Amino acid sequence: MNEVAVAPIKASDEKFCSECGATIKEKAEICPNCGVRQLAPPSGVNLGPVTANGKNKIAAALFAFFLGSFGAHKFYLGQVGMGILYLLFCWTFIPSIVAFIEFILLLVMSDETFNRKYGRA
Repeated sequence: MNEVAVAPIKASDEKFCSECGATIKEKAEICPNCGVRQLAPPSGVNLGPVTANGKNKIAAALFAFFLGSFGAHKFYLGQVGMGILYLLFCWTFIPSIVAFIEFILLLVMSDETFNRKYGRA
């Protein structure tokens, strides 16, 4: 009745089996416990360094370039109020001009500055 769930512990060179949850070596292709082949980690496009909260400078710049008139980059960076303001005034094309300027500023911004400004969790 008073059971406490204990989370399994793994070392830095280990992972959990995708099928049975057993602790196995990180490079193991097949789980020795259940025999299930492990999936390879996703090999997505690397867009550069990521902040502590998962934000990426290049992704933010791409949002600003392609969807900046609707404030998508502001929503992505956690500035919801500014994103709503961009949405309210998107018909004036002013947010498009500002977003293009912000696109350029995001591209030339150093990773340290980006992390300091947008990297809080």
